[in-house]
Amino acid sequence: MPYALGIDVGGTFTDAVASDGAGRIVSAKTPTTPSHREVGVLNAIEELAGELGIGVEELLTQTDYIAHGTTASINALVQGTVADVGLIATKGHRDSIYIMNAEGRTLGRSAHEIQDTLRRRKPAALIPKYRALEVTERIDYAGRVLVPLDEDEVREVARSLVDQGVEAIAVCLLWSFKNDAHERRVRELIHEIAPQLYVTLSSEVSPRIREFARTSTTIMNAQVGPRLRSYLTPLRQRLEDGGLKGPLLVMQSEGGTITAERAPEQAITTVGSVLSGGVIGGMRLAEQLGHRNVITTDVGGTTFLAGLIVDGEPVMAPGSIVNQFPINAATIRVHTIGSGGGALASVDTGGNLRLGPQSAEAVPGPACYGNGGTRPTNTDANLVLGILSERGLLGGRKPLRMDLARQAIGEHVAAPLGLTVEEAAIAIHEVQNAQAGDLLRRAVVQAGYDPRDFVAYAFGGAGPAHCAGYCRDLGVSEVVVPLGPVASAFSAYGLAASDVAVSTELSDPSAFPIDHRALESHYTRLEADLQRALDRQKVKFHDVTLHREIDLRYSMQVNELAVAIPDTRFTERTGEEILERFEEQYERINGSGAGYREAGVQAITYRVRAKATLGFPVVLPEIEQADGTDASEALLEERPVCLDSQTGFVSTPVYDYARLRAGHELVGPAVVEVPTTVVVVPAGVTGRVDRLGNLVLSYQ
Repeated sequence: MPYALGIDVGGTFTDAVASDGAGRIVSAKTPTTPSHREVGVLNAIEELAGELGIGVEELLTQTDYIAHGTTASINALVQGTVADVGLIATKGHRDSIYIMNAEGRTLGRSAHEIQDTLRRRKPAALIPKYRALEVTERIDYAGRVLVPLDEDEVREVARSLVDQGVEAIAVCLLWSFKNDAHERRVRELIHEIAPQLYVTLSSEVSPRIREFARTSTTIMNAQVGPRLRSYLTPLRQRLEDGGLKGPLLVMQSEGGTITAERAPEQAITTVGSVLSGGVIGGMRLAEQLGHRNVITTDVGGTTFLAGLIVDGEPVMAPGSIVNQFPINAATIRVHTIGSGGGALASVDTGGNLRLGPQSAEAVPGPACYGNGGTRPTNTDANLVLGILSERGLLGGRKPLRMDLARQAIGEHVAAPLGLTVEEAAIAIHEVQNAQAGDLLRRAVVQAGYDPRDFVAYAFGGAGPAHCAGYCRDLGVSEVVVPLGPVASAFSAYGLAASDVAVSTELSDPSAFPIDHRALESHYTRLEADLQRALDRQKVKFHDVTLHREIDLRYSMQVNELAVAIPDTRFTERTGEEILERFEEQYERINGSGAGYREAGVQAITYRVRAKATLGFPVVLPEIEQADGTDASEALLEERPVCLDSQTGFVSTPVYDYARLRAGHELVGPAVVEVPTTVVVVPAGVTGRVDRLGNLVLSYQ
């Protein structure tokens, strides 16, 4: 029996899903092991094997592939635990990374922060200046060699960096995205001196115009590449020693996987890997349910994440920002705040209740876990409110301590605010809902969409407990809580159901529209490069589909929009059709009439993405149908639960999800207990179990 595995390493838990291709899916949740994350991965696989009733070796031997979402890259950048990197730049251009294109004080800042210009400072440099060296060479905007590469100077510079003990070298030469010959030769010369040294080229990692963003992307790729390699190589070896025959795949920011062998070369593309799994899972579920527009919401142990699916596809962004530095790597647009189940509650000096962004994480965890944590979290508040039971999580294997939760909330929130413990707990609960609701409104409305055209999906360990609250004022038609075999391991399901994805791009700034034969030439070259990239994966694919894009902007503007291009032959009419798509997209975001073609339109970057399917489709199975809508057979108990500050504690029916069937309906207030999460159905909300075992919440 072949299996597909998805493993999502979060800040608090490591989630795993296994599908056998015949409609059976099982999931597992184990604590993340921060110091040695591969241990948590192997523990999760052992749990999956137990759920399937087979041994670990038997499971691995029969596994077609493992898709892995890892925090290794993003954690290294955020925490600064990166490799020591040297930079080789064109003479006279090394300072672009320090000048920061005049963006240093604004990148990654909110509108409020940007207004406070006197307090804004550039971030610390990615690398010290003594490790940023220059070589003589010059290629012009058309890719012509004006000054040959001084190879003796390259050897001297490379030796200097190696003598400094760098672990990697980033090479970013001027206009290399038009002609990469000099960059490729620099790498050859470096490897003559240090054959095993990690070297990354901007022409391979970020072949886009704009020197600062290209350089920062290349440096950060070099910073995380060696660390990712040192994590994935032994993990892959241990899995292969255990019997794995199929590939270990790593999720990328753009929502597709890449083989673990190739991932370190493109390490920067994995920065958002754990953010993408839930959106891809939402896309797969939407295909089964027939939803075209979906807001995915994921409340994990550390963060709240929101993504959009429009017309069946995730909304993408051409790049992202980490630590105020730009990353030129396509990514699923995911909005995030530090407001998860483990978010720490505190009272600031002004007497205001704060929730997050700091988290209790896996160690020590919320106070109620009894692992030494003393600070109150959202999870502690939900226990005090009766939303969670002291029986705890993981089928009772993780009991919760009410006394510790009350003590933490009382000391750190209730006493400073002059509230009872219960009042402080409901305040924490409502702040979480408010923060999540605010983020959702920004994510949807600022992207130019109407929330009423969307369905919301809610998952993650804490998402089902809060979704009815944070979606109430959004205006969505309904909220779907994916349960069944995936429950709070939904992101891991998305990983297992993902495709392999690679992309290629080239920058050729010019007025648009261009001649259709030039378009044909660009995309023919990109698609040939893409085929070579797929071949390097050394994986057998069942099907490959291509998606073309072009980044356009009005003249004198600095931001582009990625516009999809139909996969058809180019004709004399193609340029005009692309312009019409661009203007429609621009006006949807900025308002009717905002477009101004008379200003002229520029094409900046051309791109092709490939999605390649592996093995069998990973779909959720249908569950048994109930005889009617009455769910009383699933009633577990009634207990006092507080869901809002006005009504206080109310005797609330608690249902056992394992006894619910398709067609059962619940009228709020109610709580549904699942081994890895709980679903809250407030007053004024009705819950219905659909054919896949999801609980669909509708506002009355």
